Amino acid sequence: MTSVEKPPRALLAGASRRWVRLLPWGVAFVLGVALLPTTIQVLTADYGLNGGVASALAVAQAAPLLLAVVHPLRAWCVIFAADVAGALALLTVDFEERLLWPFPPMEIVGYLGLCLALGLRERRRTLLLVWLATAGANTGLGFVAPHGTSAMELLLTILSGVALLLAAALRERYEAQRRLAEQETISEAERGRRTLLEERARIARELHDVVAHHMSVITVQADTAEYRLDGLPADVREEFTSIAATARESLGEMRRLLGVLRNEEARGELAPQPGLARIGQLVEATARAGMTVEFTPCDAAVPEAVGLSAYRIVQEALANVVRHAPGAPAQVSVSESADDEGGARLTVLVVNGPPPEPPAAPLEEGGTGHGLVGMRERVRLVGGTLDAGPLPDGGFRVAARLPFTERNLT
Repeated sequence: MTSVEKPPRALLAGASRRWVRLLPWGVAFVLGVALLPTTIQVLTADYGLNGGVASALAVAQAAPLLLAVVHPLRAWCVIFAADVAGALALLTVDFEERLLWPFPPMEIVGYLGLCLALGLRERRRTLLLVWLATAGANTGLGFVAPHGTSAMELLLTILSGVALLLAAALRERYEAQRRLAEQETISEAERGRRTLLEERARIARELHDVVAHHMSVITVQADTAEYRLDGLPADVREEFTSIAATARESLGEMRRLLGVLRNEEARGELAPQPGLARIGQLVEATARAGMTVEFTPCDAAVPEAVGLSAYRIVQEALANVVRHAPGAPAQVSVSESADDEGGARLTVLVVNGPPPEPPAAPLEEGGTGHGLVGMRERVRLVGGTLDAGPLPDGGFRVAARLPFTERNLT
């Protein structure tokens, strides 16, 4: 299977602004329109060249400038050959010594525009070969100069080298900036992806601690049922034994799965996972750090996974207030309500106002949004919704709705 080569793009075709993309075409058109009649006039009137020959040379030297916008190297081959042919043709006529040779001024202007196009497209090695060919032709023609050699005959060699070098430097600078921007975009995407994976691993560990507790209780109850309950039939004792074995197997599978998600540096969290009852302590600790926080608690009985998600959402939201709006007042509210389908849900609301005037400098100038990634992952875990965004007065609002009835969670 052969790969299809993509057609070359015009110079500056990747620019974001339309006028920049059209600039090479405009410059090439203006040069072509201006140089074509000028070259014919100068070669015939000043140098005394035949009109037909002058017209053919003018077309070969000016028309390929439009081609240079897409294929600068091909255009150079045509124009370079035409310029050398023109210099040789001028040897057949007797022109004044004051006139520039081997390359008249209008040819130099067109050639410099061509060198700029080459520098914006071709590699360094190609540009070096182009300049060496130009210098070699310029030097070689100097040996047959009709009026002797002079420093002006090397003008094209010098100016073409400057044009090639300048355009190449601009192109390499643009390429470096483009690669840097792409790398920054990739790095930011990788940071977001890593944050998401770390948050998922953390959720997995916390869920393990939550679910493992209940599974352990089931195992103990099933194992001790025959000792706690008198007169159990043999088939019932076998059923309890099977339940205990299944629970232990499930715990083992969960621990193996957690081992895949946990990185080498992670350690199991032996302390009980926080829930709704710990949100008040979290608010108090934030208030001791100098913030004004109003808290409306809720004593609803919710599953541990929902309580843990609510705690982590409040924790991250208050941390964002401290980092990005130090000194701003905040309100934390946790309440139980009914959803549209008649089920129960927990609503977690964290709202902060704008920083006090004059605004204090934030501890972190720019946010990456990675904290919101973790919040959304936790809300999605329990089938809830998250609404987070800035307020018109300069504050910020985080609202999470977490269903916790049996029908909501299934």
